[in-house]
Amino acid sequence: MLRRRRGDIADLVIFACQTLADGNVTVYADSARWRAGIACRVRYGGAQRVNEAARFSATYRIRSDAASIEARAQTIAVEQSVEMPLSAIAEPEILRDVVGVVESIEDRGDGVYDATIGLAIATTGLEAGQLLNMVYGNTSLHEDVLLLDVAVPPDIALAFGGPRHGIEGLRHRAHAHGRALACSALKPQGVTPARLAELAEQFARGGIDFVKDDHGLADQGYSPFAARVAAIASVVGAARYVPSLSGDLDMMRRQLDIAQAHGIDTVLIAPMIAGWATMQALVRQYPEVAFMAHPTMGGASRIAPDLLIGKLFRLLGADAVIFPNHGGRFGYSQETCRRLADRARAPWDGVCSSLPVPAGGMTLDRVPEMLDFYGADAMLLIGGSLLAARERLAEETALFTRAVAQHSYR
Repeated sequence: MLRRRRGDIADLVIFACQTLADGNVTVYADSARWRAGIACRVRYGGAQRVNEAARFSATYRIRSDAASIEARAQTIAVEQSVEMPLSAIAEPEILRDVVGVVESIEDRGDGVYDATIGLAIATTGLEAGQLLNMVYGNTSLHEDVLLLDVAVPPDIALAFGGPRHGIEGLRHRAHAHGRALACSALKPQGVTPARLAELAEQFARGGIDFVKDDHGLADQGYSPFAARVAAIASVVGAARYVPSLSGDLDMMRRQLDIAQAHGIDTVLIAPMIAGWATMQALVRQYPEVAFMAHPTMGGASRIAPDLLIGKLFRLLGADAVIFPNHGGRFGYSQETCRRLADRARAPWDGVCSSLPVPAGGMTLDRVPEMLDFYGADAMLLIGGSLLAARERLAEETALFTRAVAQHSYR
């Protein structure tokens, strides 16, 4: 059955359809570029077929000596495909179509090499967790190998779909066009829903676009999810409240149902905690919801941050991606942040852009610098330094939102 839904009365939501193997049709919302009434992607009908021999490429940064690098690259190609001695494989079609192939090796100097390996798309099953498993599963156990890049072909991009709303969808929700967006976070751990609601109300009075849960807020006894959502949703007015999902897939589904019952249409998820398959399932099941991805545990993976957060989280369906800004309390460089933001927003056929959300120890005095660095297609997230204003939280938030709205870009 083909279904259409509407967001706001004036806006058309176009649905992308993906035909499953059994012939049923699952329908996903795709609501970017609201004002123009166009979707990022429109795909109707036709069973999706993957060429069993088709490949995609993963690039690994390896520490090695010149004499060993070819063997190291070949070992990774086998490990990330069939994980067994090739001499034990009797089927010629597996040797031909499934075993990984070393496509190139580039010497980066100082004992560092970039090896690009072709892997069979069919081995991913077009499923999020399996995609991660095939590009980096066992190889992640080697401390001298970093996953640097994944070249995502149309078959994989089509199957995953990417963000359902993207930059324009988030702008529409905040009624914020032609400027960057402003966001803050509800903290600290340990306070009650009533206190968090007081803070959220002050943020809203200051004109914040989005106010999100701290990613550590879950379903704790001092702040149960249902009570927190009910308390905060009732006071934020025009601001968008973004509750944090936690627990297993069933719990997150219940939390999304609670959030939607209170009119909430944007949520926070931590893909490296929740699991990629869980995020993929939720993005598909709740197409009208926008997902903001938090980077927690992203540093434990030895995956290049711009690839993980800027590209792969986007592929999973993150409409916005939070990441540590340079010069804050984390160690990302300017170049890493620029590459990450560029990957989140870069043109990608059939995939909406994700909104970059730099955060992590940011202060009000850095707003002009950050806006000049990232441009208008960004959401600045300042949390703790605003909360430090305490009884002047609304006034300090208003200074933040005005600085964002009135900035003249260089």
